[in-house]
Amino acid sequence: VQLQASGGGLVQAGGSLRLSCAASGRTGSSYALGWFRQAPGKEREFVSAIGWRSEVTRYADPVKGRFTISKDVTKNTVYRQMNSLKPEDTAVYYCAFDYASRVSSQRELYRHWGQGTLVTVSS
Repeated sequence: VQLQASGGGLVQAGGSLRLSCAASGRTGSSYALGWFRQAPGKEREFVSAIGWRSEVTRYADPVKGRFTISKDVTKNTVYRQMNSLKPEDTAVYYCAFDYASRVSSQRELYRHWGQGTLVTVSS
């Protein structure tokens, strides 16, 4: 499984960005895609996840109401719309693949990871 993330960049506080992650390879038909982020000097943390066959989604508390995860099954791509961005959202964002559709926040359950895309929010 390969993951290709894109869409990062520099934005002012209060602005919006949309990240995408395209999955390819032997994904199977029942899996989950998650987003994690890692700020400088901090641990990688869970942001959101979505099941591929289900409509189940999960969000970390700091992003609830601001970030929305969605998918396009025809393109094998998951999107994350980020609104009302804050400086503390600055991080490298990674998409991750779980062969089971657990929609989990646990980093160790995700077997494959994308290369990461940098989001910088200026104050």
